[in-house]
Amino acid sequence: MRRLNGFVQRFAWGSEDAIPGILGVDQDGLPWAEYWLGTHPNGPATLDDGSPLSELLMETPECLGEATRTSFGGRLPFMVKLLSASSPLSLQAHPSREQAVVGYAKESLQGLHPSDPRRSYKDDWPKPEAIVALTPFEGLLGFRAPQETAGLFEALGVDEELTSVIGPLRDRRDAPALQEVFLDVLSMEDRRHLVDVVLAAAVNHLDSPGRLGMFARTAVELDEHFPGEPGILAALLLNRFSLQPGEAVALEAGVMHAYLRGTAIEVMANSDNVMRGGLTAKHIDVDGLLQVVDFEPRRPNVLLAEGADGVYVYPTSFPEFELWLVAPVDCRPLLVPRGDCGRIALVASGEFTLEGDDGAFPLRSGEAVFIPADEQVFAQGNGQLFITASGA
Repeated sequence: MRRLNGFVQRFAWGSEDAIPGILGVDQDGLPWAEYWLGTHPNGPATLDDGSPLSELLMETPECLGEATRTSFGGRLPFMVKLLSASSPLSLQAHPSREQAVVGYAKESLQGLHPSDPRRSYKDDWPKPEAIVALTPFEGLLGFRAPQETAGLFEALGVDEELTSVIGPLRDRRDAPALQEVFLDVLSMEDRRHLVDVVLAAAVNHLDSPGRLGMFARTAVELDEHFPGEPGILAALLLNRFSLQPGEAVALEAGVMHAYLRGTAIEVMANSDNVMRGGLTAKHIDVDGLLQVVDFEPRRPNVLLAEGADGVYVYPTSFPEFELWLVAPVDCRPLLVPRGDCGRIALVASGEFTLEGDDGAFPLRSGEAVFIPADEQVFAQGNGQLFITASGA
């Protein structure tokens, strides 16, 4: 085992206190949006001697395990993050593996530097992800059925004024209707007044019960951070979801989403590819977005960890990662799962001692280690210990 130090990302939407609180460090008045544990060059984790984790894996690739190396070469296929949002992230979707390979090659041939703000593909990997709430967590995920969304606009009393925009939601089939309206919203600079129409109606329904009240509150909350932004109408095409601590959602390629607020563990393939679709001042590649986004309606599927006796797995099916939770129910040592591959263990709360080939490693909240393949490790303690492994 080797202790890991993560990389702090200071995006403006991050909270100032949640991640420092988990890590047990002082706040510095700046946003702590994400804390990365992995080998991505945009935020590499380091070992206890200051060297990057990627260097260890290059020197001793057997640490990854045979199945991982067969599937992914010498690359750690996943990344682990602490994420804490005090304001909404942009509307976004992530590419499949094939889309990432083509998109990265295309932007590289165009001569775009990896840090160029016009670049959507920072690497040639897909970015499926799963997020597990550590606090109550709010977000938007997947397109709502178009007829249902049309009904919500009608219930606000704005359907006549928005006919030019939402008409296809009533008149066309699911995916074509959503694609037409979504793209129309992205190019409605000359009709921004329609956002004001929706917001004026929404404030009268903030206390309405059920879906209408949530629809109205979503519009008003987004306007607080993106006043008058047409992306608000795009966001209103999506389902809103709420997670309680321990609950999770998983996102395949192409699923439009935006996280609104809360703190969570996020696990994903080792990629930083983001296709943005609104609620952002950053570059929006409309043509690229069309090739990636899945416009078929879907409802968020809330996942619960499955298992018994203190060792649980979140039911995802991505080849790049698998996520486990070790939460002891008594004082017995528990075998850390997936000894066939390299793993990252992160304590989200409480204190643990991990006993392996090199002795005992005491870990408190926010501390992490890399566990190589074929090292048998037992965990003893209390709280939440998340184990991320390859899905291969």
